[in-house]
Formats: sequence, structure tokens, C-alpha cells
Amino acid sequence: MSFPWPFYNFFFDFFTLILFLIFLGLTYIATVRNKNGSYSGQPQSRALVIVPCRGLDYSLDANLRSIMKQDYGHHDIIAVVDSPDDPSVPVLDAVGMKWLLARDQCNNCSGKVRAISSAITASSPYEIYVIADSDILVKQDWLSKLLSPMADPATGISTTFPYFEPVGGFWSKVKLVWGFVGLGMMESNLTRFGWGGSLAFRAELIQGDGMDFFRSFVSDDIALTKLCKKKGLKIAYVKEAMPTINSPDDFTTFMEWANRQTALSVYSTRSVLRFGLIFYGASILLFISSIVLSFLVFPLFALFLLPTFINAARAVKRSGKLPFYSFFISLLIPFIYIYNLAKAASMKSISWRGRDYSLEE
Repeated sequence: MSFPWPFYNFFFDFFTLILFLIFLGLTYIATVRNKNGSYSGQPQSRALVIVPCRGLDYSLDANLRSIMKQDYGHHDIIAVVDSPDDPSVPVLDAVGMKWLLARDQCNNCSGKVRAISSAITASSPYEIYVIADSDILVKQDWLSKLLSPMADPATGISTTFPYFEPVGGFWSKVKLVWGFVGLGMMESNLTRFGWGGSLAFRAELIQGDGMDFFRSFVSDDIALTKLCKKKGLKIAYVKEAMPTINSPDDFTTFMEWANRQTALSVYSTRSVLRFGLIFYGASILLFISSIVLSFLVFPLFALFLLPTFINAARAVKRSGKLPFYSFFISLLIPFIYIYNLAKAASMKSISWRGRDYSLEE
């Protein structure tokens, strides 16, 4: 059975219209960004910087020393470990950072959530708490810049997002560009979230039943983001406080990390899965179709590659280095992220620093 020629014309015209609408949408998303907020205030409240530690992070000694050398005067720092035998303890002692044992109890929470809640309950009250992952390397003004938005009482969370410094092979460079997905989400008020690697939050978020809610989550940043939105407070993104994470990833460690990060995002809200599949699926469809149609039908179909090249150029600018790798890898990111989303949709648990956590309600 054969279809009449007009049918093919109709199908081609309809498909071209779909591609054109996708092109307009992706070009708009690629070119329109919220302006980053400018923060000049400085809260006078004392802050407690909590550093959960487990195992030996890459460049741990340098990371901890950078956290301790802050120009913000009104703060204390405490690290939290699960055991005095943890490999991080000798490093903590060597750099002179105080530490305590995680003793708080919670159900289905991660070791990090347990560490944070232990530090809060074991310390005198503070108005602001700061979470600093042990794998971040920060500048001397990191804390003062991170806390600057907290001068506004309408801000519940101040956060930033890391630069993944590639110190390994090809897949560490993939992680650098993959991280720009999160950076793009930070730049939009609609998709912004609290990133738990470098995050300041008001004590009022965990007052009352807030602490019980916090203790019930695997992910600290998901819990705090939900508490902040529930109270109607703003989440501030401070690009200037961006830390560096030295990343020696290979294929195995990168995929484990990327799948886990995606699974936690899907665990937070299933809309991440729906919108992610639509967005990156549309990106892949437009990318492949524009190449095929430009060769087989008409060269002007190559114009549909515009949003891809805008994103690639932005990746090169954000990386500040490795222009060829950044450009080339940015073309692969939609394919990698689609895989991460598909994998995350089927994940019932994650492994995190040697422990397994359930993602089922």
C-alpha cells in the first residue's frame, strides 16, 4: 500500500512547523536570562558554618584551609564526622578545624543531613547556618559574599553553584560542561534551587516542625528549598561566591555522580523528569533534523542549529578554558542528560559516600 504524494507534503510541512516552533522556543530559552541580583548588604548576625566530612575528598587539606580563611568576622566553623576513625579526622586536626561526632537520630535521612542536624542541635542557637561541603575550594571573600543577600529579611536561602575544575581525563571535562546545566537553572527565578554544597539559610526555616521535616529527607538542599518556598521566602543566587570543586572523574565516577544528581532532582519533583525529557528530547530532535534536512532538502535548515551554537558558545564562555572541549562536549550534553533522566526514572535508591538511601516514599 502506498500513500499519495499530498500526504507526504502535509507530513513534511507539519514536521517542519513543529521544528520551527521548537527552534523559536529553544532560541528564546538560550538567549533570555534573568539578570543576576546585585547584593551589597551585609548581615550582622553570627553564622555557623557546618562542614560535613566523610572520607578523603580530593584536595581536602586545601579545601578546609580555604574555608577557614574567611574575611567575614561574625562566624564559627564546625566540622561533623560519623566516627573519630574517619579518614578526614587527621586532616581536620592538621588544619585546626574543630569537629564533633554526628549523634542526631533521623529516619531515611542521609549522613549529611544527620551531620547538619547534629551540628545545629549541639551548638548554641545561631540566626544563620551555612553548609559547606568538604569538596569545595573557596576564595577568602566566599562567606561574606554568600551572606550578603541575607541582609534582606525576605531572603530565606542564599546559595551559589560550583565550577567543576577538570583535573582528570575526558570525563572530568564532561563534568565541567554538565555542571552548566545547574548553572543555567540558577540563573532563572523559575528553576532556582538551594545547592547544598554552599548554602546559607535562616534558622527560622528549621524552627518548630521544620527540623523534623528536614530530618526526613535524603537531600539537605531539597529539604531546605522546600522549607524556604513553603515560608514564601526568596532564594538568592550569588555567582560571585562560586566555589571550585576539583574533579578527577573517569567515566564510572562521572556517570554515578550524574545519575545520582539527576535522581535526587527527580525525587524532589517529578516535573524535573517531564520537563527534562521534553526539553532535551526537543533539543536532540532539532539538532539531528537540522543536520539531516540541511543535507537532504535545503541548506537553510542549518539555521535550526542556532540555539545549539548559542548554548555551545555560552559553555565556552563559562568554562574560561578548553574552548574546543567545551564546545564539542556541549553538543553531547543533551544526549547524556537524556540518559541520566531515563536512568534516574528507574532508580529506587542511590549510593552516596558508601551508603545506600531509598528514594521511595
